[in-house]
Amino acid sequence: MQVNISGHQLDVTDSLRSYVGEKLARLERHFDRITSAQVIMQVDKLKQKVEATLHVAGASVVANAEHEDMYAAIDLLTDKLDRQLIKHKEKQLERQQGLGVR
Repeated sequence: MQVNISGHQLDVTDSLRSYVGEKLARLERHFDRITSAQVIMQVDKLKQKVEATLHVAGASVVANAEHEDMYAAIDLLTDKLDRQLIKHKEKQLERQQGLGVR
């Protein structure tokens, strides 16, 4: 998976990069067809915001999270992405098995 991490009004440190990398690697265990990820981190007064777009086979998964702590915002973001990927995977399996509603 190709990961692109950028920051708006924020210097993305090596520790932030490695933390995001670890969290995104966890997502690959649930869904292995992730081709690329775009992560944007920004600071807005007292809120730390993180936005991610994952490009998977047949779709894109987008999630946003904000918190007072950047690491907590990344945790919230990966939880949201994880739920969306599991839902996407279940939909794909239903379509393959012909159980989808028409």
